[in-house]
Amino acid sequence: MNAGHHPRCVCLFTDDRRPIHSVAHFIVRKDDGNPRQEGVSVVVVMAPDATEDDLAAVVDLVRVAGGSAFVSRGVSRTIVGLVGDLDDFAALNLGSRPGVQRVMRISVPFKLVSREHHAQRSVVRVGGVPVGPDVLSVIAGPCAVETPEQTLVAARMAKAAGAALLRGGAFKPRTSPYSYQGLGEAGLRILADVRAETGLPVVTEVIDPGHVDLVASYADMLQVGARNMQNFALLQAVGESGRPVLLKRGFSATIEEWLSAAEYIAQRGNLDIVLCERGIRTFEPATRNTLDISAVPVAQSLSHLPVIVDPSHSGGRRDLVLPLTRAAIAVGADGLIIDIHPNPKVALCDGDQALNEADVAELADAIAVLSALMGRTLAVAEPAVVS
Repeated sequence: MNAGHHPRCVCLFTDDRRPIHSVAHFIVRKDDGNPRQEGVSVVVVMAPDATEDDLAAVVDLVRVAGGSAFVSRGVSRTIVGLVGDLDDFAALNLGSRPGVQRVMRISVPFKLVSREHHAQRSVVRVGGVPVGPDVLSVIAGPCAVETPEQTLVAARMAKAAGAALLRGGAFKPRTSPYSYQGLGEAGLRILADVRAETGLPVVTEVIDPGHVDLVASYADMLQVGARNMQNFALLQAVGESGRPVLLKRGFSATIEEWLSAAEYIAQRGNLDIVLCERGIRTFEPATRNTLDISAVPVAQSLSHLPVIVDPSHSGGRRDLVLPLTRAAIAVGADGLIIDIHPNPKVALCDGDQALNEADVAELADAIAVLSALMGRTLAVAEPAVVS
């Protein structure tokens, strides 16, 4: 069966990662000559304890009914995309089969992250810290790891500001090849040491599919940056990493494209995804980016995933971080990710937007007061284990 392109398509993958293209709807002819819609119209999510026999039974039923089944195996669950006729699939009663967790019809291009089949908003736990509704989770720290001393001081500043998670870049994708690119694995070791000292779980960026296992061995959460939002090989790799993922919105991406990128991660079996609005590129040159504050409630209405805001990269200026932080909390963001540096003037990356020690008290007050006004509890990290 040949497939034509449709603007609202959903991408699934076979076991060897070949994409199943055009999984929206295909127009074919019934025996009576009347057209019918056919395509990847149903997704079967297998239970975590489903056996190979359970999976094989589902695939066989679909094929006997004249359909095709495409199996995708993730870390914690297996997903089967069905190509064929909806009426034929309905007669199979797949939801009652052993090993089947749920059966979903596709009506949006991001079915697994959509609220259509998951009405309750999700809570993602990162090193024991919850991110989701009813809490405000703050991620803070240096944009880039430079030295052990700088990272530890920044982490203590972040904790004083109310942060429960530590950010810090060991691998830095920069616009210019001459800009600071990060310390690599040495930076990851520094982050791990600081986590042991402060008790703050680590959020750090991964920029290459080949680095995912390495970064995941040190980090509590993997960040996919704006430049890599549609790096599909990377999205699939972090989806198989077994770690929660922070997915930043691309600076030219629509909300649907952003959620579809999250779908790539979820499709590999990982639903521990946090979305991050970090500003989009517009015609306005007064700020580094334009914070799309409306994206927070829109994304929350479309997806069950938590949505946080990056007020540092949005404005690109230290004096804008606190106002944008207030706006993010007021609009209902589930968290924040903020740049903090002991001495922004000598920072090797994004010093203009990093908060200094004098800003920390004001940030802590704003977070404490506004989170309470919004009915949210400030998330805290578990105490560090002292050996």
